[in-house]
Amino acid sequence: MTQSILIVDDEPRYLRLMEANLVTEGFHVFQATNGQEAVDMVVEKHPDLVFLDIMMPVLDGFGALERIREFSNVPIIIVTARGSENDRVRGLDLGADDYIVKPFSATELLARARAVLRRALVSGGSFQQSIFTHGNLRIDFARAEVYKGDKMVFLSATEYRLLLQFAHNLGSVLTSDQLLTDVWGPEYKDDKEILWVSISRLRQKLEADAKNPRHIVTRSGLGYTMPQM
Repeated sequence: MTQSILIVDDEPRYLRLMEANLVTEGFHVFQATNGQEAVDMVVEKHPDLVFLDIMMPVLDGFGALERIREFSNVPIIIVTARGSENDRVRGLDLGADDYIVKPFSATELLARARAVLRRALVSGGSFQQSIFTHGNLRIDFARAEVYKGDKMVFLSATEYRLLLQFAHNLGSVLTSDQLLTDVWGPEYKDDKEILWVSISRLRQKLEADAKNPRHIVTRSGLGYTMPQM
């Protein structure tokens, strides 16, 4: 079966260059010109590989990479003109599988694509659910949107990250130390007050009755959980 590749760049010349070389090698190619289009295309098209530029309008490559990793393990190769070590490290830390620095040759482009696709073939499938539901709560991972029934709920970036910890660990009890470390960073692991306040805010926004929560439940002496429904 023909493998598909999504190429994401706001520079038409790079889109043309990559498409021409990838199509010649038998790949089916999709295009996007900003990070949000890239996220939407991953949801819609389920590509086998993504080449993702960093400097783009609407949503940059780092933002798109972070968003995609909330619902998909599709192989992603960062494409950047920057080439600095910090950018490469940041991309890899956010979940990129490889990087390629502009300008690049057709030979390098194809070699990177084949290598990453080979590794993905060994590790198995890549697409997970893009919509998470828990009772009347709905999270659209691709758009980073949260709904209570049909009404959108506006969360801060920290509140959203905290909610994701529960959604990705459905049914598991998460300790205060875990949540503080994963959401705020290891230097906050003893700052219980910031967690209590954030949990309270989330409940006020998400629960029908914040005093009797169904989405984020306290397990006395243990931590917090989003119970299976």
